[in-house]
Amino acid sequence: MNKTIRRASVFCLLLVLALLGRATWVQAYQARALADDDHNRRNTIAQYAQPLGNIIVAGSPVTGSKRTEGGDLAYKRTYEDGDLYAAVTGYSSQACGSTQLEGIYDEVLDGTDTRLQNPLDALTGKRSAPGDVVTTIDPQVQKAASEALGDDKGAAVAIDPRSGQILGMVSSPSYDPSDISGTTDGDTWQKLLDDPDKPLVNRAMRQPLAPGSTFKLVVASAALENGLYDSVDEPTKSPVPYTLPGTSTVLKNESATAPCENATLRVALQYSCNNVFGKVAADLGQDKVRAMAEKFGFNTEKLDVPVRASKSVYPSTMDKAQTALSGIGQFEVTATPLQMAMVSAALANDGELAAPHMVSEVTDAKGGTLEDFEDGDTKRIVSSSTAEQLRSAMVTVVEEGTGTNARIDGAEVGGKTGTAENGVDNSNTPYAWFTSYAKDDSNGQEVAVAVIVEDSGSAASEVSGNGLAAPIARKMMKAALQR
Repeated sequence: MNKTIRRASVFCLLLVLALLGRATWVQAYQARALADDDHNRRNTIAQYAQPLGNIIVAGSPVTGSKRTEGGDLAYKRTYEDGDLYAAVTGYSSQACGSTQLEGIYDEVLDGTDTRLQNPLDALTGKRSAPGDVVTTIDPQVQKAASEALGDDKGAAVAIDPRSGQILGMVSSPSYDPSDISGTTDGDTWQKLLDDPDKPLVNRAMRQPLAPGSTFKLVVASAALENGLYDSVDEPTKSPVPYTLPGTSTVLKNESATAPCENATLRVALQYSCNNVFGKVAADLGQDKVRAMAEKFGFNTEKLDVPVRASKSVYPSTMDKAQTALSGIGQFEVTATPLQMAMVSAALANDGELAAPHMVSEVTDAKGGTLEDFEDGDTKRIVSSSTAEQLRSAMVTVVEEGTGTNARIDGAEVGGKTGTAENGVDNSNTPYAWFTSYAKDDSNGQEVAVAVIVEDSGSAASEVSGNGLAAPIARKMMKAALQR
């Protein structure tokens, strides 16, 4: 063999070895990464090769699957009352992926979760029958919230204070996930993305905004827990006018005639006295107010229900004037409706917060339990005495104060209104808030609710928590008490 042939043979052998080495590397080390790659269309084909499992509300599926015509994706996702439950289910789109419960439990719903496999399936790699996701949502509460919100931009959440079960979660405007579940829905998808009202955003848990005066419940809790005042009926040291510390800015009250000077916490909640809660926050200091806010759930990075909620924020590094503004739910304080419902839920539950959750069980195709979410996983937020006093004050708000539109005959209802500034110098329409709880001793039912109306089309001067948000909360609470 001459030198040229020998060199060519060695070179070819090296190429073959390199190819074998590369193939071994791909199969042994990169197979999983390639299989899981978002650009691997085989995953999407496999995902929609059979009907998906369902998301269940009150024993009935609110999702389904439909046989497609042509193409390599055999089935597509369908939704029953899609716009009603979109804030719960999210969407499963052949083109755009999955969100919320559809995304979190995609492997259960498409049958690839290893917990669904029997030994033979695990050995042969056969896809298992899909499982289901059972929610805690009450359809009557959900419908009440949706109908009451109507075309208003906003959101609402209802929680059972004792168990932490989320009974209703609505975001408006909504959308029908069926409209974007296929591969040819690009125009609809783009329209949703371009909509300035952002219907794809779950406002109930993914859009924190200034909570306004509803945050005064947190400040009142901090005042009682830290011994600044011993009782909601003890007069405070709150002058009118109250000037923000270190400034010449006067913190005005909504009503100039309200009895806010040195008012008790009860009266201050009843009339939503800014001077009282600004002064209380400044007297306590930001660290004590923040500690209480964080007990309720503010500044929590990973609040999963099981969908992850955006962080509600109580800020740090404030001066005294900014701390006073934080006491009325302004400056850089933000909260989701879920967070404000948690505040009312903890106070309603004797000071203990049950972990909020909207999934009760994940099952296999035969109904066997894969995951079980226990109710009543609680932690103490405030003392029983503080909770009792604040419930009493919240009842005063509804019976005699700014929250009268939330009254329900035959039930104990307590609440707190809020009107939060929006934009520089409140140049935009204010946000209308209401957070509350209700108890019916005749049947033992309880509920805690938070509602925000971002925009109802009303003039700014007509926006109030009692006028816009409290009627929505009332309808939700009434539906929950009739369970």
